[in-house]
Amino acid sequence: MRFRTLKQLAELCENEKKTIGKLMLEEQCRESGRSAEQEFRKMFDYYQVMKEAVRRGLTEDTTSRSGLTGKDAQRVASYMETADPSVGAVACEAMAYALAVSEVNASMGRIIATPTAGSCGIIPGVFVSSQKRFGWDDEKMTYGLFAAGAIGFVIANNSFVSGAEGGCQAEVGSAIAMAAGAMVELRGGTPTQAVHAVGLALKNTLGLICDPVGGLVEVPCIVRNGFGAVNALAAADMALAGVRSVIPSDEVVQVMLEVGSAMPEKHRETAKGGLAQTPTGRKIMDELYRKGKNNGSEASET
Repeated sequence: MRFRTLKQLAELCENEKKTIGKLMLEEQCRESGRSAEQEFRKMFDYYQVMKEAVRRGLTEDTTSRSGLTGKDAQRVASYMETADPSVGAVACEAMAYALAVSEVNASMGRIIATPTAGSCGIIPGVFVSSQKRFGWDDEKMTYGLFAAGAIGFVIANNSFVSGAEGGCQAEVGSAIAMAAGAMVELRGGTPTQAVHAVGLALKNTLGLICDPVGGLVEVPCIVRNGFGAVNALAAADMALAGVRSVIPSDEVVQVMLEVGSAMPEKHRETAKGGLAQTPTGRKIMDELYRKGKNNGSEASET
């Protein structure tokens, strides 16, 4: 890639008068040796998987094998139809869609990790709800995914996107930043505005720990995807309004690296701290252990 930082990415786009999505498609072709048609089709197909995950999460039984989660997306969607959401219909729909995809993941359905399975609902939540709202075609959304990918590439190569490495700020935070920057571009913003959206999004998830109850990507992961979609829309709107990230976005990425590296092990996907070690969290873990042990005994007897 010809860029390693968000600043370089924005400068390349502005100097060559290209969107982030189109520049990223070209860079991906250069890296892979495949044609633009091949790379575009691959990303296009990824978007179809995202849309299908949204549909499934809103219409099918998404109860997880643990029984801890499921159908919250449908509850939110139903609430939207019968009430006036405090966050407004637009944000509430994005939240429902994000929950839907994350619940499909928890119930062993097919999703696209963007950038991880634990944060898989945020980009689809923002993208699919916005496509419905603005009437954008799938081609436009595919370029949006390339824009999100460019942002994710920079974050992954300068910090991390794994909860085990840097906490949930690395997973959910990165996904919010990717969605926010891409949304700015989809709405006609400049590459510089998109980069500001990344900084605005990331700085408001700094320090977010990864504390999965029972070690499962369910609690609190799923609801964090719902909140993440709303935060991404907020960051995009701020950037489009002209709000800047006073601390340059590349420096915010470095702070995420610093904070994640200093984060105790118990707060990095080990289920040894945070919500996982509350009285209720420990009780759930014990119940899951006993359930798994009993199922194992039954299997061995047959």
